[in-house]
Amino acid sequence: MTTSRTAGSALAVFLLVATSLAGVTRAGDAPAIGFTSEGLAAQRALEARYDALLDAKNLRAWMERMSSRPHHLGSPWGKQNAEFMAGLFRSWGYDTRIEEYEVLFPTPKERVLEMVSPTRFVARLEEPALAGDRTSGQKNEQLPTYNAYSRDGDVTGDLVYVNYGIPADYEELALRGIDVKGKIVISRYGGSWRGIKPKVAAEHGAIGCIIYSDPGEDGYAQGDAYPGGGWRPDAGVQRGSVKDMPVYSGDPLTPGWPATKGAKRLAISEATTITLIPVLPISAADARPLLAALGGPLAPARWRGALPISYRLGPGPARVHLKAVFDWKMVTAFDVIAMLPGAERPDEWVIRATITTPG
Repeated sequence: MTTSRTAGSALAVFLLVATSLAGVTRAGDAPAIGFTSEGLAAQRALEARYDALLDAKNLRAWMERMSSRPHHLGSPWGKQNAEFMAGLFRSWGYDTRIEEYEVLFPTPKERVLEMVSPTRFVARLEEPALAGDRTSGQKNEQLPTYNAYSRDGDVTGDLVYVNYGIPADYEELALRGIDVKGKIVISRYGGSWRGIKPKVAAEHGAIGCIIYSDPGEDGYAQGDAYPGGGWRPDAGVQRGSVKDMPVYSGDPLTPGWPATKGAKRLAISEATTITLIPVLPISAADARPLLAALGGPLAPARWRGALPISYRLGPGPARVHLKAVFDWKMVTAFDVIAMLPGAERPDEWVIRATITTPG
């Protein structure tokens, strides 16, 4: 919003005692490039000592602890995760601190997606709790399904299917005489970064954008869906940021400088990475009635997914109403900084950054 820097994101600076070198061989093999026989033996000894410190039980326990509650930007558990990570690094001897940043993080106040003709359908816009996942029912703490940094909007228009919503897809539509100006587009995930889809849609005059997960690429057509397997279930929704990342990453209001308290900030209207049109992500289950109601020519074969429908392009007769209203608030992001000075080259840094994003 997932990828902005979520509460509990970690930036850890490590001195690595073992590096990955091409050509390193096991003892008894031909000499490795860059090592004498004695040096290679010392390297292997260091690697063995490092491996002995790793315990899969610890990794599982830490992951379960950190993911046991929603920990998005601004959440109480996000802050607690940052403190938990900082405590671990301190226990390992790292010089550790937590730095705080104030960033723009919109959360939904209102989300509506409904087909108003030729029939009536109201999208669910939520994921059901799953019996096998004890964290899936934490409705009071979970964020709803949405794309962060979508603009507010309340629009109604004919629907057009635009495949992945990349520039080449609009060229294909133009060859068929289909124009999305003044219309709402529906795109499937894949083919490009999700933030490109509303950007390109707006450039072609669309007034709204819907993004769904097609089971042909992320669902039952690939294998068993969760909980039977690892693929997305019909009601699953892919969240995530739709910021215009190629322009600049990070906090939309502080491009090129730290988002510290008191920092110079753009007005929201000046932030060029926020979408120009409203966007909502939906599940395959919510997308199916919308796509099934489309008329017009059949989509090219390579545009068709795995839903049991005839994939048509539109526009219409499906006409939809999309509304997205957000609370454009500032929240605190916590960065864990852990440093261990080197014994031989303390002025040289090896950096390991772990970055998560809203959604």
